[in-house]
Amino acid sequence: MKSRSPSGGLVYSTDSGRMCPVCRQPTTSCRCKTAQAPPAGDGIVRVSRETKGRAGKGVTLVKGLALEPLALMTLGKQLKTACGSGGTVKDGVIEVQGDHCERVIEMLKAQGFSVKRAGG
Repeated sequence: MKSRSPSGGLVYSTDSGRMCPVCRQPTTSCRCKTAQAPPAGDGIVRVSRETKGRAGKGVTLVKGLALEPLALMTLGKQLKTACGSGGTVKDGVIEVQGDHCERVIEMLKAQGFSVKRAGG
């Protein structure tokens, strides 16, 4: 006999999407907000270029933004639009397809962020 989790183990529902494992509510209306905590940073945004795991295709990574998920997605959309390319926001990191480090750094500095170029 399988042991069952005391919380029921539900992590996804076809009706409402992702579920919080603690309060068993949809993550959009989570009462405990465990999944919604923004990452703590040192206040410096780091911009780098990476090709690892992408079949040689380069992407520009923006890390260290201590923003709420909605604000992070909005900023990601602005950066992708300014660079004229696609991308995504995953785990608090904005990924912009292509090598757009200089353009992203200029945009972030114009918005008042403290920015550093990371990597090579």
